[in-house]
Amino acid sequence: MAVRAFGFINFLYRFAAALVLVFATYNPSGYSWVDWLRHSQNRLDPLIVVAGIFLLIGWVIFLRATARSLGLIGSLLVLLLFGSIVWAMVFYGWLSLDNPRTISWIGLTLLSLLLAIGVSWSHIRRRLTGQLDVDEVEDDDH
Repeated sequence: MAVRAFGFINFLYRFAAALVLVFATYNPSGYSWVDWLRHSQNRLDPLIVVAGIFLLIGWVIFLRATARSLGLIGSLLVLLLFGSIVWAMVFYGWLSLDNPRTISWIGLTLLSLLLAIGVSWSHIRRRLTGQLDVDEVEDDDH
């Protein structure tokens, strides 16, 4: 039976999973799948391929859920909101554009937040509005 309750801790689990996916794929520290592939002598190393396939599966799950729940317009609105927040942080001097690594960390974290919102949005929307999103309807006649 599906769990009906959705709370902040459930969102945090999804956000943590998105952070792992995004930062395992790429991050500016030099310890990511992209760096592993880039510095490998053999790019067809089975471990690199298997890890890449696992990451690809994660990306497909998160991106598909985000596309289905938020759609293009919703995703663009979230990106515009995040962009405006970063702009405000730069404008008020809380963030400097002199350090591209910092900007990368913030951008990747915001991408993780977008993915977490995307996989959680149907639950959040139901809590806010009482409306349920349904992708498939089973027919009892068959």
